[in-house]
Amino acid sequence: MKRLFPLAALVCAVGLTAACAHATNYLDPAGPIFAGSSSTRADAASDIRVVTFNIKWAKHIDRAIALLSRPGPLAHPDVLVLQEMDTPGTKRIAEALGMNWIYIPSAVHPVAKHDFGVAVLSPWPLDDPRKVPLPHQHRLRKTRRAAAAATVRLPSGPGRVYSLHLESPLGLGGTDRREQARAIVEDARSWSGPVIIAGDFNGRGAAREVAKAGFTWVSERVTNTAGRFDFDHVLARGLCLVNERMAGSVPDVTNASDHEPVWVVLGPCGG
Repeated sequence: MKRLFPLAALVCAVGLTAACAHATNYLDPAGPIFAGSSSTRADAASDIRVVTFNIKWAKHIDRAIALLSRPGPLAHPDVLVLQEMDTPGTKRIAEALGMNWIYIPSAVHPVAKHDFGVAVLSPWPLDDPRKVPLPHQHRLRKTRRAAAAATVRLPSGPGRVYSLHLESPLGLGGTDRREQARAIVEDARSWSGPVIIAGDFNGRGAAREVAKAGFTWVSERVTNTAGRFDFDHVLARGLCLVNERMAGSVPDVTNASDHEPVWVVLGPCGG
């Protein structure tokens, strides 16, 4: 494991309400960013399997590994994006699944009491890892969030991948979450190749905002990913579903999280 950027600043958010714990944000746009390599993959399938999974506070990593290792639509993803992660949990999943990884924490979560962030994993090389700071802070905890971005050297060619976890409805209203989504869309404008934006959107409105910007909402029909809520989504530009059956969620029979992992299989549009 290596740390790619030194942490330039730690900002402690103060003045929280009595109901909220102390929060520490990582506000340096350059990091911290952590990365490692555990890839053992040698095959070169033409389709791209994408999985997104919010593993609540990175608490039950062994259960998550068991779920992601089960035969079925979650197995052997080309792109795996994770939310509510810390560095040790990301590293353990990458090693168990034989994947390269980057991890970007945005804050020390005031409830979990450890780093809280997002990750991109792939059996293929990951280049140009970057942190994308998101606007607005939680109205009570004062935490700030950031997306993780990386270029994945897929067999079909390089693609840009974003792992995101937008703020919760308690922390921000829908307008502010849509602005968070637009920050990621804006960052992706400079990339001319395929783009995948996936993660926990905490609702459908922000996913709809990304679709308005020219992305295909490939998981639009996948519902009830966090109880009765449609929180977890995958959108793509320059890639399309292989067919309408190639998107879904998988019941979390291991009780690893309060979310279900969502999967899609993508390929060239019109192919």
